[in-house]
Amino acid sequence: MHKILFHLNCLEQGGAERVVSNLANQFSKEGYQVIVATEWQGENEFQLNEGVQRVHVGLKEQDEKKGRISKIFLRVKYLREFIRKENPDITIAFAHKANYRALMATVGMRMPVVISVRTDPVGHYDSLSDKIQIPLLFPRAAGCVFQTEGQREFFPEYLQKKSRIILNPVNDKYLNVPEPEVREKTVVQSGRLVDFKNQPMLLEAFMKVHAKHPDYTLKIYGGDSFDGTKEILEKMIRENHAEDFIRLMGASDSLEKELPKASVYAFSSDWEGLPNALLEAMALGMPIVATDCPCGGPRTVMTNEVDGLLVPIKDADAMAEGINRLIEDRKLAERLGQNARKISDKINGPAVIAQWRDYIEEVIDHYQK
Repeated sequence: MHKILFHLNCLEQGGAERVVSNLANQFSKEGYQVIVATEWQGENEFQLNEGVQRVHVGLKEQDEKKGRISKIFLRVKYLREFIRKENPDITIAFAHKANYRALMATVGMRMPVVISVRTDPVGHYDSLSDKIQIPLLFPRAAGCVFQTEGQREFFPEYLQKKSRIILNPVNDKYLNVPEPEVREKTVVQSGRLVDFKNQPMLLEAFMKVHAKHPDYTLKIYGGDSFDGTKEILEKMIRENHAEDFIRLMGASDSLEKELPKASVYAFSSDWEGLPNALLEAMALGMPIVATDCPCGGPRTVMTNEVDGLLVPIKDADAMAEGINRLIEDRKLAERLGQNARKISDKINGPAVIAQWRDYIEEVIDHYQK
C-alpha cells in the first residue's frame, strides 16, 4: 500500500480538519500508511486512529520571536525536511496556506502534490499575494480536489483539467438515523459561531417566525470562534428579550441525537465551501431551509423544492418565509427531509473514499511511469 501524507494547519474542529481526519482514518483502516503533518496542535481536535501518524512540522519554540517572512520560510523548510525524510508517495494539502506551503516545500522533488480548495475562492484566492503565487506554484500541482463547480471555474484551465470534484464524507453516526416519531417545535442550526455563517441574520429571521409561531424555539449548536459573533448574538437575544425562545447551545458531540428532534434545520451562511453541517443535516433527513451561498455548496447537493428550500443570502425575510412554510406544511417538510436523506448514498465513507482512492492512485501511477 502507498504512503500518504496529509498536510494542513491543524486538526481543530472545522470543515477541512473534519474531512482530513475522516480520510486519514479511513485510509488507515484500508492498510495505507497515513501521516498527518500539521503546523500546530489545538485544544479541541478531531481524533485520529492509532494507525495514523500525527506529526508537528511547524515552528519551534525558538522561532516565535522571528519576523513574519522568516517564519514563512521556516515553515516551508521544516515541511520540506520532513517530506524528504518520509518520502511519501503523495502529499495532499488542505486549504489556502497549506496548499502554497506544500507546493513550495516540494520544489525540485519528484513528488506529486494534490492541493484542495475548501472555501469560496472569491475573497480568499484573489489578493495580490494569490495573484503572484497561483501562476508560480499551481502549475506544479499534480491535481486539485474541489467541492463545487463554482470553485473549479474560478481557477485557470490547466488546473481545472487535472482536477476532481469530490464531496465531503460524513461521520457514520449521521447515517441511517431513524426519524423521530414526533418532531419538537424547534428550529435548529449547527456550526461554529462565526461571522460568515451569519447567525445574526438567522436570529432576525426567527424573531419573525416566533411572532407568527410563538410556541417554536431556536437552538444553535456550535462552539465560539472568538471573532465577536457570540457576543453579537447574546446582545440580540438580550435586547429582544428572547432568552426563553432562542438558545445558544454550545458545541455538542451528539448532534446526531439532538438535530433530528427538530422540525426545521436552518442554514444561514453568506459563503462556504461545501458545508459539512449541511451534509450532516441532509443525511439525518432534516427538512432544510438553506441560503444559496457562493461558491455553490448548497446548490451542489440540494435542489430547491426537491430536497430542501434554497433562499437568497442575507435575506431574513426569505429565511423566515421558508421556515414558516416548513412549519405550516408538514407534508412538504417531511417529503423534503426524506429526499434529503438520499445524499447518504454519495457522502458515506466508502463512497467518498473510493473517489479519493481512485484519484490518488491515478496521480501516483502517472508520476511513477
